[in-house]
Amino acid sequence: MALETDTASLTTSAPGAEYAATASTAYRAALEVIESVEPRIAAATRKELADQRDSLKLIASENYASPAVLLTMGTWLSDKYAEGTIGHRFYAACQNVDTVESVATEHARELFGSPYAYAQPHSGIDANLVAFWAILATRIEAPGLAELGAKHVNDLSEADWESLRHKLGNQRLLGMSLDTGGHLTHGFRPNISGKMFHQRSYGTDAETGLIDYSAVAAAAREFKPLILVAGYSAYPRRVNFAKMREIADEVGATLMVDMAHFAGLVAGKVFTGDEDPVPHAHVTTTTTHKSLRGPRGGLVLATKEYSDAVDKGCPMVLGGPLSHVMAAKAVALAEARQPSFQAYAQQVADNAKSLAEGFLKRGARLVTGGTDNHIVLLDVTSFGLTGRQAESALLDAGVVTNRNSIPNDPNGAWYSSGIRFGTPALTTRGFGADEFDKTAELVVDVLTNTTPTQASNGPSKAKYTITDGIAERVHAEASEMLAANPLYPGLTL
Repeated sequence: MALETDTASLTTSAPGAEYAATASTAYRAALEVIESVEPRIAAATRKELADQRDSLKLIASENYASPAVLLTMGTWLSDKYAEGTIGHRFYAACQNVDTVESVATEHARELFGSPYAYAQPHSGIDANLVAFWAILATRIEAPGLAELGAKHVNDLSEADWESLRHKLGNQRLLGMSLDTGGHLTHGFRPNISGKMFHQRSYGTDAETGLIDYSAVAAAAREFKPLILVAGYSAYPRRVNFAKMREIADEVGATLMVDMAHFAGLVAGKVFTGDEDPVPHAHVTTTTTHKSLRGPRGGLVLATKEYSDAVDKGCPMVLGGPLSHVMAAKAVALAEARQPSFQAYAQQVADNAKSLAEGFLKRGARLVTGGTDNHIVLLDVTSFGLTGRQAESALLDAGVVTNRNSIPNDPNGAWYSSGIRFGTPALTTRGFGADEFDKTAELVVDVLTNTTPTQASNGPSKAKYTITDGIAERVHAEASEMLAANPLYPGLTL
């Protein structure tokens, strides 16, 4: 008999007793089996749940998947090799994997309104690599491109990369710079994307921190990229993808959008019209975790023009698909198609505004002065700290964040000058405006009472001191909010 429960709110309100009991039984049994072979792994798994239950998780790229999604990954689908595509595999007996992948791509197409979806990428980086090679294969049609793309990157020297770029016509990529919110895979030089292409970055306005579309257009006209990449990992504002498509069309570029961070806001119809990338991009990539609240993995959406090349992601870039993770993607995408997911997505955006307002009224400095997505980027230089010090001090107080660069960051990417906050995970737990305002208060309290440790040559960029008792008090106050909004309520191990 099917369990009656709202799968879109499993972690935000107490599920039915039958569901909670069934999930608890499943997890206890699984952990007992694991414990019989390697008890340290079972112990670490139990400890991870306890740690997540007792910390303010504010990492923008993390969330909590439902028990149904998590349980789907722990099955014998993991045992099957299935290179190839639906109905055209290089291994026998893949009929059940065909069903799994078909269901996942069906949900993805319907959820995002895309004519084509590819569910095999193992991660967001893999999805971007598939997209890059598919665009090159479609636009350049270089002989032997699939073979070159399949060669292990560790076997390629700088001279090899230069030769490869030459064979591909020294193609150009224009993406958002890392310090203004772009991702490593948008052309960052040490990343493979920066080695594949002759790369250039666009930034944001020096005064506002916002994307200046006229400046992007001017850069595109001058540089004439084959690929214009839009999307972000640390930009706290929405993007006008209709304008980005106009820029791409003017210079003959393919518009590729990486929506890994905000896919949940697209799926939940918070971003519509010009702010929905799928109708405007030639190719759209995403992860399936983060704001989409699924398993760790990737997706590629594309127009018909690029679908055949994307479908060759395996063997061009990928190895065998992870069938158990594709199954979990299908479950998560089915959850995201429920009306309650739209309410969740809207709450994610509303909560980000509440968090931002909480910081601003306490005198904190935010990049762009606020947010209209799920990200809040705090400039911690006003507290006299580096991002690394702020991240570590907050962790001491039970607040889990990640340091992040800000535009023209004086401390570089390692120490950084910012902290990136995200609201998807705590929204899943049921946090609302009041809790996020309180969260801002706790964060400011910690940072105000943190000072860099003095070294012989000046203040340290890594070491710090917190005023006695502050971390303990903040952790205790955070625990009260967390206890009122339990993670996986009713689930006992």
